[in-house]
Amino acid sequence: MKILKKYWVAIVAAVLIILAGVMIWKTLHPKTLPDNLIEGTGRMDGDLINLNTKYPGRVETINIDDGTVVKKGMVVAILGSKEYEAQREQIEAQIRAQQKTLEAKIIDLDVAKKTIPSGLEKAKEQLKSVKTKLNVVGANIKVQQSVLNQAERDYKRYKFLYKSKAIDSHAFELAKLKYDTQRHQYDALLLQRNEIKSAIEVAKSTVEEAKASQKKILSIQSSIEALKESIEASKASKSQVESIIAELTLKSPISGYAIEKIANSGEVIGVGMPVATLIDPHSLYLKIFVDTLQNGKIKVGNKALIFLDAYPDRAIQAKVVHIAQKAEFTPKEVSVRSDRIQRVFAVHLKPLEVDPLLKLGIPAIGVISIDGKGLPKSLNNIPVL
Repeated sequence: MKILKKYWVAIVAAVLIILAGVMIWKTLHPKTLPDNLIEGTGRMDGDLINLNTKYPGRVETINIDDGTVVKKGMVVAILGSKEYEAQREQIEAQIRAQQKTLEAKIIDLDVAKKTIPSGLEKAKEQLKSVKTKLNVVGANIKVQQSVLNQAERDYKRYKFLYKSKAIDSHAFELAKLKYDTQRHQYDALLLQRNEIKSAIEVAKSTVEEAKASQKKILSIQSSIEALKESIEASKASKSQVESIIAELTLKSPISGYAIEKIANSGEVIGVGMPVATLIDPHSLYLKIFVDTLQNGKIKVGNKALIFLDAYPDRAIQAKVVHIAQKAEFTPKEVSVRSDRIQRVFAVHLKPLEVDPLLKLGIPAIGVISIDGKGLPKSLNNIPVL
């Protein structure tokens, strides 16, 4: 013990010298990456989805907050619009009125189809019957004409005989009576013929009117078709308004989580305004930057690993999915090996599977193998940038 107390200062000094020597050696001989590996730092990035409104409305319900997990088809927000609701009610009332008018027109058409054709047939039968009567009367007139001519000849002969005292007055009067009777009958037939001709004209007019009535059926049919088209147009307008109302219910297009809730209940949202920002974990990638010396070695599809500072021993499998074709100035948060290099290329490393540890904006380290070999199992196996 006395010896330790005597030389403790020397022992401590020796230890410090050894530690200093180790540190100097590590400084002079830093850990380097193998030639087939390329390392870079960056932050997790991804394709953000702004859930925008297609039509204006007032936010009635919003079901997410920052960080809320969402499923595809989940209702994120519901907007209301009294204007679109009123339009739908107006169109529905219009459709009901059109339906009633259509029903009445269909009844009119049914009645017209039953009455108008039968009326035309009756008019044609009536015309045919009157023409038949005219033919009969015409034949009777011819017969009566012959009878009247004979009676006239008899009358003139009897008149001559009476003046010659060859017959008495009674025989003459009978001949005259017969002539007068036949003449009256002939005149009556002529009058009947005229009446029948007038009846024929009336019957023809009735037929023409009945034919014209056929057009009424076509007119009613046209009205029905126009009403049907009008109803379909109204239904289309209703469907359009209903689709607008349906669009007021905003659903998540992806399964992921909400980055930011932008709108709140009660707010009026205009066309195209976002209510929330979402992200699909499948779209996450690590964006690192490599210098011009390393860029030419990297190919799309190269194997890679992603490490998080909090989990240095957990390697997340990834691959190169994008290499920028245009250089950019070195971002402030990126370290490069040489201060002489002022421009770098962005490289995207996409995880092969969704990992719950990866979040948007979280810093990470990416390691790329240009030959698919030698990827480290731990962050401690690679030098610190």
